[in-house]
Amino acid sequence: MDALSNVEVLERIVLSLVAGAILGMEREWRNRPAGLPTYALVCEGCALFMVSSILLSNEMARNGGTADPSRIGSTVVQGVGFIAGGVIFTHRAKVTGLTTAASIWVAAAIGLAIGAGYYAPAFIGVAAAMFTLVPMRWLEHSVIKANARDKQKTEQVSEESNQS
Repeated sequence: MDALSNVEVLERIVLSLVAGAILGMEREWRNRPAGLPTYALVCEGCALFMVSSILLSNEMARNGGTADPSRIGSTVVQGVGFIAGGVIFTHRAKVTGLTTAASIWVAAAIGLAIGAGYYAPAFIGVAAAMFTLVPMRWLEHSVIKANARDKQKTEQVSEESNQS
């Protein structure tokens, strides 16, 4: 592995902030518990962990040692799962926050990818996440509304046949 320059480190951190902010803006727009700052920080933090891991691995290699930069990344996944779990709430039979938790987890994966220098997969991940959060959410609500209308029509027909 080649050593990372300060410019490459700066590029990775800034790109991760941008990627996290893109996801966070959508969550902010929907007024969810975790928004722009949370997503930007999660994504940036994960990139910083990965960059640090790569730098440490390079340092060890120069001194004759070995290190696996993926080890830090794997522990980040567990830690982010803990953070994401904090936005999941249950009230009676309703669970909320699952999409927010999942998107925090995705922001972490994007940050790790950017930190490792894999920009194309990271920004494909941003696009896929935004597609999931915006058009797919619209589609989901359209289906729910259609199902509610169908259910209402079925109930009306049932009531009319009971009255006959």
